[in-house]
Amino acid sequence: MRLLTTALAATTLALCSPWTLAETGKLLLTGGVSSIDGAAGGGLSPWAVVGSNATDREIGASAALTRVHTQDYGLNVAGAVVGIHNRLELSLAQQDFNAGPTSALAAFGVTPGQHIKMDILGAKVRVAGDAVLNSDTWMPQIAVGLQHKRVHAGSMEPVLTALGAKTTGTDVYLSATKLFLGQGLLVNGTLRATKANQNGLLGFGGALGQDKYRLMPEFSVAYMLRKDVVIGAEVRFKPNNLEPVGNAVFGANSAALREDNWQDLFIAWAPSKNFSLTLAYVDLGRIAPALVSGRKQTGGYVSAQIAF
Repeated sequence: MRLLTTALAATTLALCSPWTLAETGKLLLTGGVSSIDGAAGGGLSPWAVVGSNATDREIGASAALTRVHTQDYGLNVAGAVVGIHNRLELSLAQQDFNAGPTSALAAFGVTPGQHIKMDILGAKVRVAGDAVLNSDTWMPQIAVGLQHKRVHAGSMEPVLTALGAKTTGTDVYLSATKLFLGQGLLVNGTLRATKANQNGLLGFGGALGQDKYRLMPEFSVAYMLRKDVVIGAEVRFKPNNLEPVGNAVFGANSAALREDNWQDLFIAWAPSKNFSLTLAYVDLGRIAPALVSGRKQTGGYVSAQIAF
């Protein structure tokens, strides 16, 4: 489907902090950026924050375009978020994965230059805490969320079916975000229950008993260099559902379909409350290594976001 891409702070502490109030009343950059799944947070992982510039009595929206490029693959993402009363977030995203190396599977009917697309519908609810108002305590902001994903694999779909992977799946996650306002430091931990292979682009679950939810942690840290520039890092642990299937097909210990953890180093710049630009170095580990001579996938990430 086609997707639209379309003074509640502690004032004294905020004024002496590197985090600066946006004109709406929300602290600049504390709404996060758009993750590759559409939810507000870091580039790879959702945070407990609610996207857009909306505060407790407001409704806001944001939209983002993201490009990830590695040695062998490319990913384009278009996403949009609606934030309601700084309590509820609804998100929509579409990923377009350039699976060029799958041309090696032409003998199995895979079309050369095949693109894999995935639609993601998300919802997140803040259930406790407030990242800004609780910044002088140890209480984090806590949110629960889900992301329902449907992958459109084209000529790759029979291959996924043979591997025992389904084309739909739902991730459920719990995030806790702690903002140390005076120090300009934000830390986040997310625990995700998922069956997704490569975030869902290679389906969900697998044969040989791999069709079950696994709990995978994700961590982010961000430090504000100045009021409009943040640097940070993320790591996202991943399930490895397809490696046993790949070993059964290609030989024990072949790691032909191994899946590795994702990580990045990023810098985000927000010249105004309505626009931010994020650049990152990403290490996505191995993605279907049998097709790319076992090469790890590292490269660049750029994302532009507008928010209201």
